[in-house]
This record gives sequence, C-alpha cells and structure tokens, in this order.
Amino acid sequence: MLNKKVSDLLNEQINKELYSAYLYLDMNNYFDKRGLNGFANWYMIQAQEERDHAMLIYKYMQNNDCPITLGAIAKPDKKFKKDMDVLKAGLEHEEYVTASIHTIYEAAYKAKDFRTMQFLDWFVKEQGEEETNARDMITKMELFGADAKSLYMLNSELAARTYSAPSLVLD
Repeated sequence: MLNKKVSDLLNEQINKELYSAYLYLDMNNYFDKRGLNGFANWYMIQAQEERDHAMLIYKYMQNNDCPITLGAIAKPDKKFKKDMDVLKAGLEHEEYVTASIHTIYEAAYKAKDFRTMQFLDWFVKEQGEEETNARDMITKMELFGADAKSLYMLNSELAARTYSAPSLVLD
C-alpha cells in the first residue's frame, strides 16, 4: 500500500488527466470548426496522451493495491475567441499539470516512497516535453499565424503528427 497522502494525490491526478483529455477534445473541436485540421489533429493526439496518462496512474495504483476513487470530470470552461487563446490555454494547463505532478513527487519524497518517485520520473520528463511543445506552438503561431500561406504550412505540419502510446512497464 502507498502512503495515504500519496495515494489521495494520485487519485486526484487520474481525474486531472481525464479532465485534460476533455479540455484537449474541446480544443480539437474549436480547430475542427475553424477548418484547421492539423491543429485539430494535434489536440486530438494530446487528448489521447492525457487519457493514457490517467490509465498509467490507474494501473500503477491497482498494481500497488491502492483504492481508486473516480470523481466526476468537470466540463471544460474555457471560451476561445481566437486561435492564440487556445494555444495559450494549452500552455497554462500544462504548467498546472506539471505543478500537480511536482506536488505528488514532493509528497512521495516526504513519505520515502521511492517506488512512486521512480514511477513519477517519467511524468516529470513528459511534462517538460509538453510545456516545450506548447511554447513552440505559441512561438510558431506568433511568427507565422498572421500569414495565410504560413498558417497553411503550420497546419500541414501539425496534421502529420501521429500518436505513440507510452510504453512504461508497470509493476
């Protein structure tokens, strides 16, 4: 069994990851309606990743004989007026998730729960990549988004993204 505080935080994180998937589906829908299928694809893949993150934590808890309590997943409440609003909300959300992972890591450290710390190492690295990707999208949109031809090329670049499920071995 894991430390109760660590277990509670992991339970909360499952919900946060599933909310993240909902949020990214909402962002996918925004871009789909705008006719920017590449941006829509990028956010659909983000939604798949977040769902898989939730499932990794879920399975980790099962494998460690921890009670799992699934909570209601909140409806995304962001309203987007322009493309940049979506990108900035994505970065803001990734920073929020990073802080949440760090909170769990800190609790595991205090509890001397080295197994959970090792498990979370992957998430810490993943969040660094997620924040970098979100910042890069903002930079590219700032550079190219105002020009229709450049936006078309950026949209095409994002359309080429494919999904690769995480390959963590959980014990």
